[in-house]
Amino acid sequence: MNKLKTVSILGSGWLGLPLAECLIANRYQVKLSTRSTARFPELQSVNAKAYSVDIDHLIDISDFLQSECLIINITSKNLTGFAQLIQQIEQSPVKQVLFVSSTSVYKNLQKVVTEDEGAENDQSVLFQIERLFLDNIDFVCSVVRLSGLTGGNRHPGNFFRTGKVVAQPDAPVNLIHREDCLGIILAIIEQAAWGETFNACADSHPSKREFYTYTRKLLNQPAPEFLVNSENAYKIVSNHKVKQILGYQFVHADLMAINF
Repeated sequence: MNKLKTVSILGSGWLGLPLAECLIANRYQVKLSTRSTARFPELQSVNAKAYSVDIDHLIDISDFLQSECLIINITSKNLTGFAQLIQQIEQSPVKQVLFVSSTSVYKNLQKVVTEDEGAENDQSVLFQIERLFLDNIDFVCSVVRLSGLTGGNRHPGNFFRTGKVVAQPDAPVNLIHREDCLGIILAIIEQAAWGETFNACADSHPSKREFYTYTRKLLNQPAPEFLVNSENAYKIVSNHKVKQILGYQFVHADLMAINF
């Protein structure tokens, strides 16, 4: 199978910019979008070709879509905007789409949730957007559902600063480090694992109480305040499929071992 050479990334924030750097380091040609032309020098500094794209005000982006693969990595839930984007993809050379989603599409079922058991909330707009891409017959698509994001400037010890109360303190956390986000996305592309949905979440699921006490301590700060008698509505996100199908080995499998 021929390796993809050209990738367009919609979104250049906390994940998109380092993702571009990762792909370029692996010899891909990368086009990278931002909503602000003022950020063009930043995007160009990693040797990506910069484009202005706004899902809420979509114009002709045919040049941006002159790639074999499109990675969609924006937080928008504009269903109409994504439908318009799909129309442009259908008229482009893009044949593979990777949609970066979230494990928030799963209902809190008080159990382990997997990709293939129908545990999603049908009313979730994000889940509906996933289906727009997965059901399209003009290109192949995979979805990667990221859990709560950590790493880089997202230190979990800052998630609950002094005075902010942590609800459901005994519920398990579902989190992933940015290094593993990048590793999993690269593995999907390199292995051409299309037509799949993957959860991306660390192995360990400590309680909020345990985890945020630990991460606050890393910052030499006191534990946050925990809500007493708080009901624990939760889910535990399984990462079995990404390890089984992609053979992916997590860099940060144990959240309690990360020195953020």
